[in-house]
Amino acid sequence: MANIGSLRGLVCLVTGGASGLGRATVERFVQQGARVVICDLPSSPGAEVAEKLGENAAFSATDVTSEADVLAAISLAKKQFGAPQVGVNCAGIGIATVTYNAKKDRVHSLEEYERVVKVNAAGSFNVMRLLAKEFAHNEPNSDGQRGVLVNTASVAAFDGQRGQAAYSASKGAIVGMTLPIARDLASLGIRVNTIAPGLFRTPLLMGLPEKVQTFLASTVPFPSRLGDPGEYAHLVQFLVENPMMNGETIRCDGAIRMQP
Repeated sequence: MANIGSLRGLVCLVTGGASGLGRATVERFVQQGARVVICDLPSSPGAEVAEKLGENAAFSATDVTSEADVLAAISLAKKQFGAPQVGVNCAGIGIATVTYNAKKDRVHSLEEYERVVKVNAAGSFNVMRLLAKEFAHNEPNSDGQRGVLVNTASVAAFDGQRGQAAYSASKGAIVGMTLPIARDLASLGIRVNTIAPGLFRTPLLMGLPEKVQTFLASTVPFPSRLGDPGEYAHLVQFLVENPMMNGETIRCDGAIRMQP
């Protein structure tokens, strides 16, 4: 594995890498000298993003809940760049539905709940388990490190709002499995960390009316604005480069605590 303290030369997979936090991570990694496979849905602009970034980026159409798709992305990384050493999970979905709407006499769809948990929690686990097997065969560096995994949770894992039962459950699951997986993989020299972002300028938030965006930004104590995806990517880089960061979930949220 490449020297600690630098992304240069590392081979990375980033899920959800065609937009938002994932795309910012891909762009930063390539700028820092890493080689990256962008894993995203076939309908995403992943191929265009890879072409724009040049020879150190490639796109692999990936549904994170599919073992075959993730293995295909790993195979592409090995064929084009070499054995992967870093995995970043940014793929995710969300819905806003209350558990029971009394006015409409409608209960939360079980299918929608299961879909969110499957993509966010099971999808992240699927990527981690398959990458762990690959990382285990890497030559360790001087510290014994063979690979690094970084997941994306949300402050909703801790401060879930009305209508976020499914989303909060899925993100809470990511937080909950971070430490046990870090412990599972410690003897192999594989580190696992999670970031819990607050309100960031992602496609989801930028699709809201400007008045709503302004209000949301004002609820962040400091800096009183929406986070920039590049700031998330900066934290991912830190977690990859700092060898003592392991088994941690870090909030990146400007000290916000979401209201009900």
